[in-house]
Amino acid sequence: MARVKKGVIAAAGRGTRFLPVTKAYPKELVPILEKPNIQYLVEELLAAGVNEIAIVHRHGNNQIKRYFSPNPELEEYLKTNQKEAFLESLRLIWKKARVLKFIPQSPKLPYGSASPILAAKSFIGKEPFVFMYGDDMVVEKKPGTYLKDLIKIFQQQSNVKVVAAVSPVPWEEIDRYSSIKYKKDGLPNQIDKVFEKLPRDQAPSNVTLFGRFVVSPEIFSVLQKQTLSKGELFFTDAVNALAQTGIAIGQPVKDAQWLTTGDPLRWLEANFIFGLSHPQIGPELKKFLKKNL
Repeated sequence: MARVKKGVIAAAGRGTRFLPVTKAYPKELVPILEKPNIQYLVEELLAAGVNEIAIVHRHGNNQIKRYFSPNPELEEYLKTNQKEAFLESLRLIWKKARVLKFIPQSPKLPYGSASPILAAKSFIGKEPFVFMYGDDMVVEKKPGTYLKDLIKIFQQQSNVKVVAAVSPVPWEEIDRYSSIKYKKDGLPNQIDKVFEKLPRDQAPSNVTLFGRFVVSPEIFSVLQKQTLSKGELFFTDAVNALAQTGIAIGQPVKDAQWLTTGDPLRWLEANFIFGLSHPQIGPELKKFLKKNL
């Protein structure tokens, strides 16, 4: 099995739930503490050994590329004022990433969670790759550990077409997410089918997919034939198709926590979770919360 060295991050949405701030910059640049959301994903890929990375962004919007690009004037200012440490996390990305590519998603492509894969087709080629949703985060002591596990499972099992990250959610919230039906006589955690946003009394489980996937390049032949659902090209439909022709695994999150930052409330929750675990910020934040709650 080929080594998984490429990663694609989907960041082409309009971020309507974050308007009006997303008039100025993409949702994926909204910060979690001192770094934008999307930087954590890039760091996670690099920590998992994936060093060829493409970020698929909205056509005509270059802010993400600008953020990840060197700024000599700023760097000179920081050097002069002995503040270079503020950019150290970005310097590490520039050092570790073999490829960091920015791909505008053509407006001719349909709306939907699978379209960024089509936009990145020439980058992916015929290799397996990691696919990430830009507003899903994984909190763990050592970033990249869970993603490494997904990659390992993909590489060890024959005929595996996709390994998906999954997590339980409260039953009362399952109608907001996908719901997984597992095969009764298959491999451990083998997916039979994924259902989108079913009512609680119809959902086969309270386990949902979230935005970490290791995918076979066979996904392109699936997407070429896939019809739109409610006007969108859904990645979950592609997972279902791959599950019929091969093996799809839904690997539960382990020793980590999945966070979605797709709306202001959950973005704020993510900031608290990261803030409370931060060695410098955490103690002061705990004092503040104790005083004000």
